[in-house]
Amino acid sequence: MIAYTTIGTADIEKSKSFYLSVLEDISASVVMDTGRLAAIGTGAGGAMLAVCTPYDGEAPSPGNGNMVAIAPGSKELVDKLHAKALELGASDEGAPGQRMDGFYGAYIRDLDGNKICFCHFG
Repeated sequence: MIAYTTIGTADIEKSKSFYLSVLEDISASVVMDTGRLAAIGTGAGGAMLAVCTPYDGEAPSPGNGNMVAIAPGSKELVDKLHAKALELGASDEGAPGQRMDGFYGAYIRDLDGNKICFCHFG
């Protein structure tokens, strides 16, 4: 249902590098790059995470209540992506663990303060 979501960044190159490094274990790559916006995904036709400098030229800001969830495919990958993000300078918003029956998640804030969840259902 969701084709892509965008999150703002103050430094497009730094943000691209961060997400490509964090998501390398799920074979993510830049699938579209306009210079102001880079869409990162795992293949044609799949959902993408786009990092961009705001169109209006103003400073980016994370939304209150906004969060992007990435499902890497296993609990082990949730743990790995969370650890990699922290290693690259993200802040911890919730260590990996079972949150409710059937939902395993971990939370970070990226280099621009955007809230990201790595999760596995099952």
